[in-house]
Amino acid sequence: MTNSSTAPGPKVVLITGASSGIGEATARRLAAAGHHVVLGARRTDRLAVLAKEIEARSGSALAYELDVTDPAGMASFVAAAHDRYGRLDVLVNNAGVMPLSRLDALRVEEWNRMIDVNLRGVLHGIAAVLPVMNAQGAGHIVNISSVSGLRVDPTAAVYAATKHAVRALSEGLRQESRHVRVTVISPGLTRSELTASIADGAVRDAVEGQMGIAIPAAAIGEAVLFAISQPAEVDVNELVVRPTAQG
Repeated sequence: MTNSSTAPGPKVVLITGASSGIGEATARRLAAAGHHVVLGARRTDRLAVLAKEIEARSGSALAYELDVTDPAGMASFVAAAHDRYGRLDVLVNNAGVMPLSRLDALRVEEWNRMIDVNLRGVLHGIAAVLPVMNAQGAGHIVNISSVSGLRVDPTAAVYAATKHAVRALSEGLRQESRHVRVTVISPGLTRSELTASIADGAVRDAVEGQMGIAIPAAAIGEAVLFAISQPAEVDVNELVVRPTAQG
């Protein structure tokens, strides 16, 4: 049994939703720190550019097409990384969508999309990496939640429900695990492309009106790096990272 999280040298880090925002910023930061990043997202053109830029800076990056709502696709993504490196040290479950709306708008398809990506996508990632990490006797799963996992605001009921669920399943996994570390990172207002998925114009304008105080996605990348850089016996269970000015 190989305890890969205690091994010296770079870690193999899988990142979902890596084509923009927090995923992209995390990939850049971890690659700059010397880790091998394996990038997954649907927008393969952007992934290819990101991987090329990382490698141009002497980093290590592989890019794969990934739809986190497809469990078979997630399994293939994980298998490809394991085949390439022979181990899996970290999974960053980052892919997410945020089409906010009032419940009485009855945007049921958007509700289902958030459940599929934000919650089922995280579960698919856990299901794909956990057997490998258990066999290694080590590993680290980092789930990107949101401050909406700590509170509920108007128009964010379903989004908040998915993020509350991510916190709950993360805590359950942590309590079940003795060799696999589990971290939940809950960003506040962060500059990303999430607001582009908000179809309701009034809601989108309201959210974008708050983005003047938003922190850069790189701040969340730093939080991920901090969590995975701790000694193997230290599990940073939860980090909340938000703008100083956010209420």
